Amino acid sequence: MIALSNRQKTMPASPIRKLVPYAEEAVKRGIKVYHLNIGQPDIPTPPEFYQAIREYAGKVLAYGHSLGLLDLRKTIAAYYEKLGLAVKAQDVMVTTGGSEAIIFALLAICDPGDEVIVPEPFYTNYLGFAEMASVKVRPIETRFEEGFRLPTMEAFEKAIGKRTRAILYCSPNNPTGAIASVEEVAFLGCLAKKYDLFLMADEVYREFTYDGKTHTSLFTLPELEDRTIILDSISKRFSACGARVGFLISRNPKVMDLALRFGQARLCSPTLEQVGAIAAYKVIERYVPQMIAEYQKRRNLVVDALQKMPSVSCHKPQGAFYLVAKLPVKDSEAFAKWLLTDFSSEGHSVMFAPANGFYATPGKGKDEIRIAYVLKEEDLKEAMRLLDMGLVAYKEVEKR
Repeated sequence: MIALSNRQKTMPASPIRKLVPYAEEAVKRGIKVYHLNIGQPDIPTPPEFYQAIREYAGKVLAYGHSLGLLDLRKTIAAYYEKLGLAVKAQDVMVTTGGSEAIIFALLAICDPGDEVIVPEPFYTNYLGFAEMASVKVRPIETRFEEGFRLPTMEAFEKAIGKRTRAILYCSPNNPTGAIASVEEVAFLGCLAKKYDLFLMADEVYREFTYDGKTHTSLFTLPELEDRTIILDSISKRFSACGARVGFLISRNPKVMDLALRFGQARLCSPTLEQVGAIAAYKVIERYVPQMIAEYQKRRNLVVDALQKMPSVSCHKPQGAFYLVAKLPVKDSEAFAKWLLTDFSSEGHSVMFAPANGFYATPGKGKDEIRIAYVLKEEDLKEAMRLLDMGLVAYKEVEKR
């Protein structure tokens, strides 16, 4: 059989989606599966998004500009201005989802073999993006016992090597829900300047903060315009994951020029979805606060349920809509698979993402899962009941 590239060996499968075939087989057996494995919100997308698309007046759906529609880039710049951040339309590139923004950023600042430091656990697809760009992820540990807060400045300095080109972090964090403090963002800026590094911030969950916590944007750092890149998306902010509209934002014109050339190679991002995004941003001040209040209720329900389960531990997330829970199991991936293949209660089962796939360090996260609390409260209660029952039943399985 003809051989594939070496990426066949190094391109990771997503822990978020790798167990999907087992879930599909469970559904075929008549099992209802509660999906807490993926950050797919169930809160309705703003109706204005769809209305704008229905009213699109173009007679031909033509290629758009490779940077994205100018009206959307102006809309994004205005959105940042309201946040007190100086962003102009020329600093914004519309990408095909936040995923493409991250890939373009890595391609723009790294050569093959370069390294990017990423606090772990991290959004698992960073590993796939890095592999596509022939870049190495150098993980730096955050600790469950410390609520996954960022490591110290000294720990970052120890991780910096000759091939280090950037630090990439996500705040509010996927998968942990931790938020980088003002002081932590500031010392990351100091590191970038001291060691001549780029600083990349995944700020997709910017609005998702709870209990009075606030998000500190990378663009609040002064005198770092040449080395800061924000990666963003409408996917979570407007419950529009399928629209595939993201943004790469930088005040460095050289970064933006090279990103544009990558964009020209793929021609353009989806036009109709960009039209919908423009309309969605017009109602953001009405839409987002209600959404955040709903997610905070869901978070509280899940955390309360987990804390009542024997030998289960978790921290109350400060933001995003995920948490990492430590379970009394030896292998969370085997447990997650078993829930889909061998377990059900009243015709129901539940699906989580094994957390080991959110680490680059071998052996990390073996007894942890990521929970995405993206379902309505009634469904979350049932999912927590199933997890509790599943853990009790699985003790006997592990004894065998």
